Amino acid sequence: MCDHCMSRREFAAVTAAGLTGGALGLSSATAAASIGDEPWDPDKPPIITGRSLRVQPVLAHDVRSPQEKTSWRSWSEIINEPAAAEEMRRIAAELKQLSAKADFPLEILPPAKVTTVEQAGQVQQGDFDVVLLYAASNARLFQPCCAANPLRDTVVFVRHKSGPTYYGYECLGVRFFKVPSPEVWRGNSAGDHGPVTLDDVVVDDYDEILWRLRALYGLKNFVGQRVVALGGPQGKYDPSAPDVARQRFRLEIIDVTYEELAARLKSVLADEALLRQCSAWTDRYLAMPNTRLETQRDFVQRAFALYLVFRQWLREHKAPAITINSCMGTILSMSDTTACMPLSWLNDEGYIAFCESDFVVVPAGVLLHYIAGKPVFMHNSTFPHKAVVTCAHCTAPRRMDGRRYEPARIMTHYESDFGAAPKIEMPLGQEVCAISPEYAGGRWVGIKGVVRDNPCFAICRSQQDVEIQGDWKRLIPEARDSHWMMVYGDYLREIGYAARKIGLTWDDVSSAEA
Repeated sequence: MCDHCMSRREFAAVTAAGLTGGALGLSSATAAASIGDEPWDPDKPPIITGRSLRVQPVLAHDVRSPQEKTSWRSWSEIINEPAAAEEMRRIAAELKQLSAKADFPLEILPPAKVTTVEQAGQVQQGDFDVVLLYAASNARLFQPCCAANPLRDTVVFVRHKSGPTYYGYECLGVRFFKVPSPEVWRGNSAGDHGPVTLDDVVVDDYDEILWRLRALYGLKNFVGQRVVALGGPQGKYDPSAPDVARQRFRLEIIDVTYEELAARLKSVLADEALLRQCSAWTDRYLAMPNTRLETQRDFVQRAFALYLVFRQWLREHKAPAITINSCMGTILSMSDTTACMPLSWLNDEGYIAFCESDFVVVPAGVLLHYIAGKPVFMHNSTFPHKAVVTCAHCTAPRRMDGRRYEPARIMTHYESDFGAAPKIEMPLGQEVCAISPEYAGGRWVGIKGVVRDNPCFAICRSQQDVEIQGDWKRLIPEARDSHWMMVYGDYLREIGYAARKIGLTWDDVSSAEA
């Protein structure tokens, strides 16, 4: 057994082929025929279900000739073709380095350049997602390159010290782009990300470009995504949530019934080869380092039968995400186990899998998964005190950093004291961030924290005491007993950038500016 680790570049190199490789349109009568074709393998890198972000770099520059006794040029050395050619070579080299640093699927197209207003007006017509505008010289070109187009986002780059100083470094301000504000963001939507604002301007720093592209990659793969909902969708304390998810985020919610689950489970349980496979996988899982069984082995083996059905649904519907309604009731008697382990395994594989079918928080989880490129932990919130909250649920992923498996005790599901559920031990000192949606009202709260303890209270099995960074007291009046979405690392700036692009109200309690 290996140590279950891989580099971020290895992670990013895996394609989404596994998502669509299964047979399509299987009936329940033939469900078992190919359901076990691909083995469960904890050593495989997580799949990546997102589509690459396509970026078109554009150099906008002037062509000027010297004239006697008059001011014939503005700021910038990029005012003739030789200087532009040298700058294009510099840009290409820098973008090659940027692409190598990206930990998400990123395709950067060959740089183009424009020197006329007519050329600038055609910039956004290609097959790509983002314009990366190098605002070198000739301010008349900058706005046409950023013409309002709901299918394109724009990031604007200007130079101060990283090369020849750009005219954009002087001139780009409120005369050209909107001041970012709630009034501007409220006009944005999933179909129209709004005008370029001063938030989209970067000076010198390619890391500042990269995190914006990461946010836009997440947004591209979030809007319009498919989510399989066993037992149908719902919203915790907000029955409007599924309709809001469909309308605001264009999510395609695919209902599958418990009757269909019963038929498929019957096919699996009647197949001796699949049952032997589930038994072998159970042995392999329990033999993984730092894995301790504290419930009946049969519960884990039966969980692999559920896992096979869930994975097949994802492939049939070409969906990266699944969620389960009645996960603390109906599914227990039908499967004679719990769904906690299958959801944990699917998250570890690179899919998105949540319990409770809560579409108040499912959208936040899908976006967070794509921005972070890691499994997301859906959990209950608790009352903040002394800067601490306890985050707990029974379906935690184990491969939270996308590479290694955290230590786990396999216990019963807490509320039922039945089945199998992972109690994941997160490293003390681990930085995390979370999203807390204010029901389906369009306001998301951002939270940054540090794991301080893995207690064992009489609550859901995976539980962490997290120290909140920032103004933790602002969380006290927030929605209580709601669900949050947590991930390793700090992605709050990316989430906020993406959320505002689609008209959400973003409130980061951990921001230094809050």
